Amino acid sequence: MTRGLALALCLLLAACGLRPMYAGGSSGGVAAGLGTVQVAPIPERAGWLVRNALVDKLGGEAGNPAYRLEVDLDDDLTAFGIRGDSAVTRERRTLRARYRLVDLKTGEVVLDATAGSDAGIDIVSSEYATVAAEQTAQERLAGVVADQMVARLALFMSRAKPQ
Repeated sequence: MTRGLALALCLLLAACGLRPMYAGGSSGGVAAGLGTVQVAPIPERAGWLVRNALVDKLGGEAGNPAYRLEVDLDDDLTAFGIRGDSAVTRERRTLRARYRLVDLKTGEVVLDATAGSDAGIDIVSSEYATVAAEQTAQERLAGVVADQMVARLALFMSRAKPQ
């Protein structure tokens, strides 16, 4: 009875139209599509971190690019948690990205989306420790934002017609 039910469920699942996004691994359609994305330079330290994370997650620099990814970043550090003596006790670092995927053949923007994340930072008596915490938060946020962008690009590639 349970084998029959399991078989029926497998057949129903196969009929639902779901398919693995990364089917075929590194030689599959999505991975091949991601490998055609050239990442444009992004200014400042946060841009350098995001661009490096994107290039790594996309499989390296595109040899024969079909798309260009243009990214505008907003890196904001906001103080809050102010004590009675006006000293800041906490900061929030926010990294937001607006990105566009441009088809290099037509110059058309085929994807326009946003990604972002934030992190809380405790302010301590050591200025060095606070600066290190701010930089670590920026590095972490760059990775999170790059992950969000690559996931959205992969979804686009899974739905796009091959170039």
